[in-house]
Amino acid sequence: MIYDVRHVTTYSYAAPVAFARCALRLLPRDERHQKVLESSLHVTPAPGTSAERKDFFGNRVVDFTLETAHRELRVEARSRVEVSRDAPSLLRASPTWEAVNLAAFGSHALGGDSPAHYLYASRLVPLLEPITLYARESFEASCPVIEAATDLMHRIRADFLYDPKATAISTPLSQAFENRGGVCQDFAHIMIAGLRGLGLPAAYVSGYIRTIPAAGKPRLEGADASHAWVSLWCGPEEGWVGFDPTNGMEVANEHVVLAIGRDYDDISPIHGVLLGPGEQEIEVAVDVIPWTGGRHAVPA
Repeated sequence: MIYDVRHVTTYSYAAPVAFARCALRLLPRDERHQKVLESSLHVTPAPGTSAERKDFFGNRVVDFTLETAHRELRVEARSRVEVSRDAPSLLRASPTWEAVNLAAFGSHALGGDSPAHYLYASRLVPLLEPITLYARESFEASCPVIEAATDLMHRIRADFLYDPKATAISTPLSQAFENRGGVCQDFAHIMIAGLRGLGLPAAYVSGYIRTIPAAGKPRLEGADASHAWVSLWCGPEEGWVGFDPTNGMEVANEHVVLAIGRDYDDISPIHGVLLGPGEQEIEVAVDVIPWTGGRHAVPA
């Protein structure tokens, strides 16, 4: 499946901003099952300096500085991505979760995709006993790791309410877990905490998911959204497998990966500092549209 993706973020400031320096993680990454065919990023007003690099985890990062006074900052990322990722089958054999635990702690790899980096607590994902005990219910002795993780994913989908008003970026993971509500970032962090608490390497993934309008309803431009899910290392042969606890589905051809890290703090789409007084408002519009062969599936 090939998708055209457009992600537009607009910041409006109550007073002029004299300086901004940002790191953008808005361009998809090339992976085994994902190929970036085209990508571009435009910032308005035009930055004084701009350069692309890769971070430790292999994510594409665009750093820019803007020293022109402005009351509005607009960031538009466009990409065309080919995804060929099959969902994991519960019918296929996978190692037990105990075997994955031993393999992870025995790994000597130190690259960005090494399971060693995803075994321990991170800033937004502390290891909390209540979450570990919650996850443990899905991991019976000698259970295949994909089967157990799938069960945990479905339980989170059933037990937690999607409620954008329940949490904010600053909400502690413990509170989101106790309240049984939040958004995709919270559900991904909860699943990651449970898996790591059992000694399993779990990563946070940012990206997009294709949304399909209800029957008879038109697709609304800009109505898609950025998304987050979990990638679990399932042993040296299976590698990394994606699970989407928000939707209760395995990650397959409907998901487009932007970046991978230990938690949201590693890979926030826009991160930086600015110099200026007053408040700001933010608007985000996202489109994920299957490409049908035309030049631009996403409106300009």
